[in-house]
Amino acid sequence: MLPLFFALVLPVCGEDSCTLAALQGPYGFQLSGDTAITGDSKPVTALGRIMFDGDGAMSGYSSVMFGGFLLGNPVTGTYDAHSDCTVSWALQDDSGGFQHFSGTFTPDGKRVDFRQTDPGGAQHGIMERSKDDCKVADLQKSYTFTLSGSSFPMAAGEVSSTVGLKGTMASDVNGNFKLTIEGNSPATADVTVNLESDCTMQLEFSVPVEDGGTGTSMKLRGILVNDGKQILAIQTDPGWMVSGKFTAH
Repeated sequence: MLPLFFALVLPVCGEDSCTLAALQGPYGFQLSGDTAITGDSKPVTALGRIMFDGDGAMSGYSSVMFGGFLLGNPVTGTYDAHSDCTVSWALQDDSGGFQHFSGTFTPDGKRVDFRQTDPGGAQHGIMERSKDDCKVADLQKSYTFTLSGSSFPMAAGEVSSTVGLKGTMASDVNGNFKLTIEGNSPATADVTVNLESDCTMQLEFSVPVEDGGTGTSMKLRGILVNDGKQILAIQTDPGWMVSGKFTAH
């Protein structure tokens, strides 16, 4: 199982002073990029929920798409934040894997932009504060979104391909969501959205195409963050390392 240790490296906060207690409560995170930690470089995406206790301990769970396979595991660890907004952070998964990292966060503790600092680690990460408990009412009426990434060949003869989609996801008067892909002739599809009380969610739809047909189905695992204004997500279909971000507008 791929160990999950993340090092956070964030911008210095100028005259603002950061504290250990600023990082407190639940957060949703997303990580993507290429990793060579286990040998040959492979694409990876990860999504999870982490709880900071405000006193240096953390715990949670993550879902990782690595080499085309979905892995999931609980994680525990410790962190140490400093007044210059830097933070050091270590996580251990249930397989016993350990890694250590260092980095920075915003003074209000609401956001962390991070990268994995292990040699060959993934470089593109974001973390946003979430809620203790989420309800359907926390979902916004309309989001813009981007989805990007690539596939990993899972069988002989398969070749890698890429995904790059932009559009909107909006609810109708009955609360049902529809997804519209940008294009000269915008195409729309129904979206199934299942939100859990821990703010994680499942989204499923068939990618609409401009001629009125439907394309490949996509299953996403997401987490609602920033008071419902954003959804961080990864695709969980075998072979696909795709990350997405939905932003309320």
